[in-house]
Parts: sequence; structure tokens; C-alpha cells
Amino acid sequence: MAAVDTTKIFRTDLFNGKVLLCSGGGSGICRGMTEAMVTHGAKAVIISRNFEKLQKAAEEMSKATNGEVIPVQADVRKPEDVERAVAKTIEKFGRIDFLINGAAGNFLAPFDGLSYNAFRTVIEIDLLGSFNLTKATMQHLRASKGSIINVSATLHYTGTIFQQHAGAAKAGIDALTKHWAVELGPSGVRVNGIAPGPIAATEGLSRLAGDLTDPQQIPVQRVGEVKDIAQATVFLFSEGATFITGQVVVVDGGHYLQTSNPAYPDSVLASVPDSKL
Repeated sequence: MAAVDTTKIFRTDLFNGKVLLCSGGGSGICRGMTEAMVTHGAKAVIISRNFEKLQKAAEEMSKATNGEVIPVQADVRKPEDVERAVAKTIEKFGRIDFLINGAAGNFLAPFDGLSYNAFRTVIEIDLLGSFNLTKATMQHLRASKGSIINVSATLHYTGTIFQQHAGAAKAGIDALTKHWAVELGPSGVRVNGIAPGPIAATEGLSRLAGDLTDPQQIPVQRVGEVKDIAQATVFLFSEGATFITGQVVVVDGGHYLQTSNPAYPDSVLASVPDSKL
């Protein structure tokens, strides 16, 4: 994955002395979000279930940014795992200023092929995982007057074929963003969301959309890049956004406003398997 450069827009010392904890930070969009924060001075801890992949990403980001990125293996579905990850973050850095809830699970599945367990698993990773990590982190975010970004999606804005499980989870996350903003605001904690659209060179786009994302169907006439999400992340965590909370910022070039369910060809429909979870 290419390094994300946001230094032409923001000061490189913007987050000096600050600490980020990010779930799902070992790959894709959340890796780009993490790298951008470290580029601007933050130290970071990234968590995921796959430690080998996580460790490799941490080493690559540390090298690319000359910063410090620490991998901690954890399953966000398990309270004991996230509490251990938070404890390790505090042991290492002494504070937590920023939290990104980005761990997610997704796949294409028609209603008739979506098993009970498959639906529950996505809800547990995305929605319950976001609650678990936020719950475990909250005392430290209150102490630092910190900020949270929940990574969402636009799936549930219009309804998206084969995506009911992920759409339901993301709708719940958007609700948490608003509830938390209202309840946690008085203690100095801001909570916002970012809803990415189609982002190039990510597993989500290649696995879920394939060649079906036509730039001509996006008002700005291009597919998004990881840097688009990274730039929104740096802004929302910055001093420039201290009066913004409870908002889900859609970063999709206007995609969801202009598109509805695609007319999937028979070859694609035939290739969508039943869930096996």
C-alpha cells in the first residue's frame, strides 16, 4: 500500500504528544487513517485478530512515517481482548487521545443465502466491537478530552443489494455516533463518523464491487482514494473541528446520491455464494 501524504494540507506537528488507538488499522482505509495521524505526530496502537498481518503493517507504517506504530492482537468482539489492548496502550504511551472504530466484516450475500451466524457475526464485529472498544477506552478519552471516529458506510442510505448485514451494522454505528455525541459531549469527548464511498485499491472495492463501480456514475467523476479518507480523519481530529460532533461525514464524491442498486449481470449473481459462517 502506497504511503498516504497529507502534509501539503496539514502541519506535520499537528498531533505531537497525542496517541491514537485504531481497530482494523492493519489494512485498507483504517491503515491509511492511522498512517496519516502518525505522519502528523501521533503515536498509534493498531489492533486486529491477525497479528502477523498487523505486525507487518505496523513496521511498514513506522518506517514510512518515522513514527511509532505498535501492533496488539485483539478481537473486538471480546471485552477482555479490548480491555487488554487499552491497558497495553496506556502502559506504552500513558494516554489515549483518539479512537478509530474501524474493525469490520463484510461479504456479498443474498437474503436466502445469509445464515443466522453470518448475520450475527457482522453485527458483532462492526457494531458490538465498536461499543466494546469505546467502552474500554472511555475513561482515558474523558481524561484527555479526546475524540472518536466511527467508520461507517453509505449502504443503508438507499438500501444495497446483498448488503443487509453490513448495512444494518453501519446503521447502528451511525446511531451510536449520535447518541455518544450527545451523552459524552459534556465530558469533552467528540464523536463523529466517516462514511467512505468506493475507494480504490481496497479489499472492499475489489471484493464487493469489482468492476461495477463506474467513475461516470460518481458526480466528481473519479473513484475515491485512501488519502480522501485520511484527510477527513486528520481534519475531524484536529483543533479545526472542535465544534463538530455527532456528524457522519460522507466521503464518496456524491456516489450514493446518484446511484441505486446496480443491474448485476447473471454471471455475478451466479457467483455469489451462500454464507458459510
